[in-house]
Amino acid sequence: MEYLLLIAGFALLIKGADWIVDGAADAAARMRIPTVIVGLTIVSLGTSLPELSVSLNAAIQGSNALALSNVVGSNLFNTLVVVGCSALIAPFVMGREIRYRDTTWNLGMTALLAVLCIGGTLTRFRGVILLAALALYLVILVRAAMASRKATQDAPANETPVWKILLLIAVGVACIIFGGDMTVNAARAIALSWGWSEALVGLTIVAIGTSLPELVTSVVAAKKGEAGLSIGNALGSNIMNIGFILGLSSAIHPIAVVPENMIDICILLAVALLIVVMAWRSDKMNRPRGWLFLGLYLGYFVYILLR
Repeated sequence: MEYLLLIAGFALLIKGADWIVDGAADAAARMRIPTVIVGLTIVSLGTSLPELSVSLNAAIQGSNALALSNVVGSNLFNTLVVVGCSALIAPFVMGREIRYRDTTWNLGMTALLAVLCIGGTLTRFRGVILLAALALYLVILVRAAMASRKATQDAPANETPVWKILLLIAVGVACIIFGGDMTVNAARAIALSWGWSEALVGLTIVAIGTSLPELVTSVVAAKKGEAGLSIGNALGSNIMNIGFILGLSSAIHPIAVVPENMIDICILLAVALLIVVMAWRSDKMNRPRGWLFLGLYLGYFVYILLR
């Protein structure tokens, strides 16, 4: 039964991602804004809902150390596996905004998290700082979207009905949530039946499972030629995870930061710096870079298994 649920969960994830990408592309065309803006906002928030659910439940129960490890693990997966797989399937060229604005913001939010975690506790006040940083980023995105719309106001708008766009995105997000939940639960049951410990399952399946929406959505976007939506979803989810999910979770209940968390945050910071350096050096996200990212994640995965 668990294997059947696993297959059904993946099927929901794939179909949900397909509908989200179509809806997001139509929404961008109708509003005359770049698809990367939709990927950084609506799509990234929708695909971050599993992380939000895990982190908020942990925060409400007062045991939200899981919130920090889940977000850091998910962000590493987003950057190395989601972007890496997208590059392998359909190498793409990064736009100027992605190269200089969004990769830099991803690095900045990660660095801010590292600084705020010094001292061993992510307090309520520090959570508010993360939320404020996210709000500033969203203001910048809105201004960029308005400027883009003004520049293309004479272009013909997409005629897809608004209700159809909203329905595609809403149904897609619902499939992503339920499919991700089914996949994680089934994979957890299978892993436990193999003799894995709860701790190992939490470090691997929970972190990877809550990032499956980003992976499937970005891969589908890459296959459909929506490169901006693909990498925008991955980077946008990273920024949302730190600013919104960790900010809100720590505002509800302070998060204790253990030494292992700081090590993982430093690794995440190094990865965020790597993608900035790569983006500034070249706008091409090619297959060699994709293989490098996947290799780095494999090394990290082996490290946490041995740790």
